Amino acid sequence: MLQHRAIKSRASKRRNHTAAGILFALPWIIGFLAFSLYPIIMSVYYSLTDFNMFQTPKFVGLENYSALFQDEKFYKSLGNTLYMTVLGTPLCLVAGLLLAVLLNQKVRAMPIFRTFFYLPSIVPLVASSMLWLWILNPQYGLLNNILQKLGLYQPNWLTDPRFTKPALLIMGVWGVGSIMIIFLAALQDVPRTLYEAAEIDGANALKRFFYITLPGISPAIFFQLIMGIINNFQYFTQAYLMIGSSTGGGLNVVSGGAENSLLFYALYLYQNAFNLFKMGKASAMAWILFVVVAVVTAVVFKTQDRWVSYGEE
Repeated sequence: MLQHRAIKSRASKRRNHTAAGILFALPWIIGFLAFSLYPIIMSVYYSLTDFNMFQTPKFVGLENYSALFQDEKFYKSLGNTLYMTVLGTPLCLVAGLLLAVLLNQKVRAMPIFRTFFYLPSIVPLVASSMLWLWILNPQYGLLNNILQKLGLYQPNWLTDPRFTKPALLIMGVWGVGSIMIIFLAALQDVPRTLYEAAEIDGANALKRFFYITLPGISPAIFFQLIMGIINNFQYFTQAYLMIGSSTGGGLNVVSGGAENSLLFYALYLYQNAFNLFKMGKASAMAWILFVVVAVVTAVVFKTQDRWVSYGEE
């Protein structure tokens, strides 16, 4: 009898704990259902409809997907996005790693240098983009003034299709502070005894870097690579502001910049949704982007066994 009562008491306590846990989690659960799960489900539905936000959605099946695969701008936007992903991701990783290596040296006033290089990454993206639009201005920009004094060619960074994306790469490298700080933390976690043993064996600095440093921070490199790929596939703000600045038509103009050189995938999706009100087409683009990013990241995850070292492995 006493044992039966004890079992019932424990069961009652578990139910109370479960109810309390659900109650505390309820705000998040409601937020997830209302602002995440519901929009995801509706975007699947809208991708199969002709919907402009002002009329009842009309079911059209896979017509939106079929129309996208026949749309030249769709392929142009995908190509521009791949450009930033394939070139911008490794460029920022290398820049962030080199900065972290430099800032990992034991010199005086190092905290000041670290702060100096990290500051650009905490400047709001819109503010830093506007700053770089001034620096890259072909008429009075700081960069072209320096190039002129050096007797070098001064590109039209904002409107010449040959230089618009390289200009964005420059902007990206300037803001690698967040990448740098993670690499710096990873570098400081590499055991010093490994470097000491390598020095005794006669390994020079280059060999120590490739055979000790890189394997030691490979999990951080892997993390930064995944995040860089995901972020660059969603590249939007800098191109959006550059188009608005270069066209003089404001930020709501439906444009891809000079020869659509700035028409990135997320920007084209935004234009279809909120400028042209083609919500069905925009939803289809969103799901195509999801599939592409999922496939690419899955492939990268498959390669990690070959080059990423965790702990004592």
